Amino acid sequence: MSEVAVKIENVTKIYRLYQRPMDRLKESMSLVRKKEYHHKFYALKNINLEILKGESVGIIGKNGSGKSTLLKIISGVLTQSEGDVYVDGKVSALLELGTGFNPEYTGIENIYSNGLIMGYSEKEMDEKLDDIINFAQIGEYIYQPVKTYSSGMFARLAFATAINVDPEILIVDEVLAVGDAKFQIKCINKMEEFKASGKTVLFVSHTLEQIKRFCTKGVWIDKGEMRMVGDVNHVIDMYESEMLKESMEQKKRENGSSPVNPGEFEANLGKIKSVSCTNELLNTFDDFAVDIEYELYDDLASEPLLGVAFYTLDRQYIFGPNTYLDGIDIPKTKGIHHVSYVVPKLPLLGGKYEVDIGLFANKSIVNLDYRTGAFVLTVSADYFTEGLVHMEHHWKINEK
Repeated sequence: MSEVAVKIENVTKIYRLYQRPMDRLKESMSLVRKKEYHHKFYALKNINLEILKGESVGIIGKNGSGKSTLLKIISGVLTQSEGDVYVDGKVSALLELGTGFNPEYTGIENIYSNGLIMGYSEKEMDEKLDDIINFAQIGEYIYQPVKTYSSGMFARLAFATAINVDPEILIVDEVLAVGDAKFQIKCINKMEEFKASGKTVLFVSHTLEQIKRFCTKGVWIDKGEMRMVGDVNHVIDMYESEMLKESMEQKKRENGSSPVNPGEFEANLGKIKSVSCTNELLNTFDDFAVDIEYELYDDLASEPLLGVAFYTLDRQYIFGPNTYLDGIDIPKTKGIHHVSYVVPKLPLLGGKYEVDIGLFANKSIVNLDYRTGAFVLTVSADYFTEGLVHMEHHWKINEK
């Protein structure tokens, strides 16, 4: 077990749900007959999972699937109804905004109280205090009650406290979603350092690109049950395929609706100013280019990323190159920049296609700006093959 950071065996979490408050009282008074006035809700059901030390694990699933419940059990906030949980190492958890913080305490007081909960002495927290304050960067608010904080300030203090108390296991549950893009980059960089030091990270985010770029293992939980565990790219691909199928079925029931912009974004570090293409009416094998103008409001510490994604009109993903995967460094200094994406001999076959454009930071973990359906391509082709794209090929006759 020395290499295992977290081991979960047959863990189930059951909540008793009552239709009326009076039913709870009735049940407590019927101990002899043991009559039940509740029904059971399985937040988690028979979960088995092993996480090794040094792994970065992304946990995905729809809202209400049980992700946060699982993290709370691992961190000790909740107790499982059935099963066993083994955790080897000091855990620092960023769960829902506000967990573990007393709103009446000042930022300083909450730093010390959280440290004491984790087992640090006041003297040890004295040594960590400056690092936490400098990372949070909330100024004089550090001496004010946290009930006066904005959600962004709260997230800054919570993350600064969690990451600087030197845990062996870091749990992050959607907290970064409330921070601005600059703070997200700072947090991700700190998490990268944490991961590089051989420590364990459990990460929940609805922005799947964040999980894909940061994590190595994916865990998919669906309606409280383990759906899939494995390579993060494979797990996310299967999850997205399932979500697309459900979305298409929902659109059919609703008689059609427009796709939703993927991911949340913060435009306070940069934005896409304009996009244009050579022609929206093309033939198969025509040359095609997209000109992108983007603006950065400040110099970026990490490399920015531009991505171009091709979809069918029903949002079937065809191809999604980006500058990071292609090893292209684009300008990261403050100001307006221009980049072109060029496809010689576009291989798309006849049909209509949507093109998305995205501007990201930190290997696409932080979304600065995203344009769904920036334009629609209409491609014409003679009938010489079938499908979506033309693949170079040849036939070989092997007769004796």
